Amino acid sequence: MSHEKRRYSSQVVDGITKAPGRAMLRATGFTDEDFTKPQVGIASTWSNLTPCNMHINRLAEEAGYGADEAGGKSVIFNTITVSDGIANGTEGMKYSLVSREVIADSIETVAGCEGFDGLVAIGGCDKNMPGCIMGLARLNRPSVFVYGGTIKPGANHTDIISVFEAVGAHAKGDLSLIDVKQVEETAIPGAGSCGGMYTANTMASAIEAMGMSLPGSSAQNAESDDKLADCRAAGAAVLNLLERGIKPRDIMTRQAFENAITVVIALGGSTNAVLHLLAMAHTVDVTLTLEDFTRIGQKVPVLADVRPSGHYMMSELVAIGGIQPLMKILLDAGLLHGDCLTVTGTTMAENLKSVAPYPEHQNIIRALDNPIKQDSHLRVLYGNLAPMGAVAKITGKEGTHFTGTARVFHSEEEALASILDGTVVAGEVLVIRYEGPKGGPGMREMLSPTSAIMGKGLGDSVALITDGRFSGGSHGFLVGHVTPEAAEGGPIALLKDGDTITIDAVNNTLSVELSDADLAHRRAQWQAPQPKYTRGVLAKYAKTVSSASKGAVTDWD
Repeated sequence: MSHEKRRYSSQVVDGITKAPGRAMLRATGFTDEDFTKPQVGIASTWSNLTPCNMHINRLAEEAGYGADEAGGKSVIFNTITVSDGIANGTEGMKYSLVSREVIADSIETVAGCEGFDGLVAIGGCDKNMPGCIMGLARLNRPSVFVYGGTIKPGANHTDIISVFEAVGAHAKGDLSLIDVKQVEETAIPGAGSCGGMYTANTMASAIEAMGMSLPGSSAQNAESDDKLADCRAAGAAVLNLLERGIKPRDIMTRQAFENAITVVIALGGSTNAVLHLLAMAHTVDVTLTLEDFTRIGQKVPVLADVRPSGHYMMSELVAIGGIQPLMKILLDAGLLHGDCLTVTGTTMAENLKSVAPYPEHQNIIRALDNPIKQDSHLRVLYGNLAPMGAVAKITGKEGTHFTGTARVFHSEEEALASILDGTVVAGEVLVIRYEGPKGGPGMREMLSPTSAIMGKGLGDSVALITDGRFSGGSHGFLVGHVTPEAAEGGPIALLKDGDTITIDAVNNTLSVELSDADLAHRRAQWQAPQPKYTRGVLAKYAKTVSSASKGAVTDWD
């Protein structure tokens, strides 16, 4: 194998001066022949703390076999994961978005140190995926991302969101403790990421649309032969990318990000995609802003009838062909850039050329002339409450306008308690502040409060705004990512109980009925809160993180 294809590993293992390094590697199983091969790092997010990642060791091994069979030498290493489903509603959730940065940092650190020539990264949970892509992109070595796959439905078509909403239904009196326990015991039947078009499946789809995964990788069951084959093929694909000199920055162009946004909208995907795509674009120096989501959203309809707002789960979309036929529909309609390069070494248009259409009479993906929504469900709102923008997921089922009186909370826990005990009533706009990237710190998801709202039967009559964010499983009249955040003195910090707030998802505004003079008077009286953490990873994160409108990255210029 040429030195060029071993640009990084040759610096680690070639020549007499590298004998100590070779000695170390021999202990791990390297042979003389292995030292002449390009090294392919396999970044595994395996962990037994969540079903999303509990099977990924096997997938990493398959990717390693694929790389070895294609002429490389695979080396498996680990990075972290956390579980949003477990941490949601607790102080621990503050570490969730932080983990995206830790994952990116750790992949960059290991691969940069060890001299891998190419990489495969396998992610199975929300922050794994953007974290993996950011780590790969920083290094810019031939790389492929593999999605760990989706979970199968639980009993009675349930999933993790069913459990969260069961808690609210119990508080309302609709479910007994025994009923809740039954849902709890049967909703998660095995390995794989949460089953709706929540953040994991959204980001996997976005990454495939961007060209950084092999075709079909985002729409496979975690426990399937197809997923094992996908991993083996990914290992081999890295050697092809090495041969052809194709790197992430060749693939992750502005047009590729536009393709990702388009597919996310068509699928009715998570608001977290906005945050993560902004961060991923920053990593490769692609200029992407909130306005791009609005611009693209004006011409792209929502076509997928999938959870949380719709009916179907990802495993059911997998059964009819996944997202490839959807991408073909979008490409043929001129809504995708077909000339974008992908990790196959060929373009998106070439990859989609022979894709078969969806079967007749399926109800999951609508036709372009019969969409669920004519334009995007991801709405970027501005106004005197969000001068730098906010992000809402409005499918239209909850309406497009909401005006109500503010009920203000300084934490997620306060809000949840007031929802469950009946304090919150119809006609209110819940304001959960000091939960932003700096103020939280960590920008927690508001899945527990939003699920409680739904479970209590208030989904049509209560709205929620926050400088935090939402789980991909949240649905309702929700606005997150409000910037500037409260901790930085944004207008959301100035709200009081009883203020009148209007959310307008047609004109894309978020406003409070206060004059500029009123806001200025309140701002003069406002005092910045003391940092909640002064040591450790959360303290470092709060000091370095950018605004949510810029992706909440920690390496902003």
